[in-house]
Amino acid sequence: MAQQESDSTGFIRRYLNRMMGEGQDPAAPKWIHYPVVAYSPETSWELGVSSLLVYSANRDLNNRLSELKAFTFYTLENQYGLWLDHTVYTDQNEWFIYGRARYQSFPLYYYGIGRDAPEEVQSVIDGEYILLRERFLRQTWPSLYVGLELDYQALNRIDYVDSAVDFVQPTVGTNGSRNLGIGLGVLYDNIHNAMNPRKGLYSEWAFLRYGTGSEFNFTSYIVDNRIYRPLRENTVLAAQLYGQFTAGEAPFNMLSQMGGESLMRGYYLGRYRDQNLLAAQVEYRILPFSFSKRVGASAFLAAGQVCGDDHAFSWKEFLPTGGAGLRFLIFPEKDIYTRLDVAYTREGRGIYFFIGEAF
Repeated sequence: MAQQESDSTGFIRRYLNRMMGEGQDPAAPKWIHYPVVAYSPETSWELGVSSLLVYSANRDLNNRLSELKAFTFYTLENQYGLWLDHTVYTDQNEWFIYGRARYQSFPLYYYGIGRDAPEEVQSVIDGEYILLRERFLRQTWPSLYVGLELDYQALNRIDYVDSAVDFVQPTVGTNGSRNLGIGLGVLYDNIHNAMNPRKGLYSEWAFLRYGTGSEFNFTSYIVDNRIYRPLRENTVLAAQLYGQFTAGEAPFNMLSQMGGESLMRGYYLGRYRDQNLLAAQVEYRILPFSFSKRVGASAFLAAGQVCGDDHAFSWKEFLPTGGAGLRFLIFPEKDIYTRLDVAYTREGRGIYFFIGEAF
């Protein structure tokens, strides 16, 4: 029995050493699998498994860090899903292939459209959601990428449950839809480590036209600008300005949505939705504390609003959010942290646990 306990303890120690990168070749790929246990009102208890691979092409640390992520989950409400994300740089950073895939049977909390949407959930929408978003970008100038962007989204088998007495169904995409967008992307990115940017500029400008192969005709424009400035050896000031603008008749599930784990933390993703979204955030990161090799922290503030034909843009209508978080250096050689963030809004708070920074 003692020998079994010793073997088990030794296996755990060896796994943690490999996971944390202690004594490893800095250029070697890092692979980690870990269980996920979470709770939210939408899912009840959620159990899942996540995997992450980080590497540099040809094991050349002059190439930017690439990452492949997979996450599968099941909840006590009989919901399930699979997420696949990737950020891939080829040798000499010549190609940038950036995208994500989602399949999930998952409830959508629908509050309505516009910034006047009530605080109470108007309906819980059950259905199957599929997302395939991909960017194929080639470097045409140092750090400047141009290429094709694709987006396919489908919402099927919709069922409206637990609806409010006066609930009015969305007028566009009521019964779900399938839409394919094709467009152009221009990206300037001189950041070496996308999971923990310490210095540099990221600026993406994209448009996607949904027409042929879609049930609705509309165009989406996306502007995403981020800047990172080191203030001291272990501190970073990060800022982001994001806009998503929709022209035409878009289904309710493809309108611009505010909230989530990256931008406007603290708001449920889709709490506010409309044709357009404009949001900004700033974050101060200490990575790590001066008295620690692995523990750090952050503090962040953000403001955003949705607007459209029925709700014009107004400087007075920005909604604030803010919070703080802890960081733990999980891959020392590759400078990657886990983050635990707590964000507060006028309507409550949100808690987020992820590997890699929010933006």
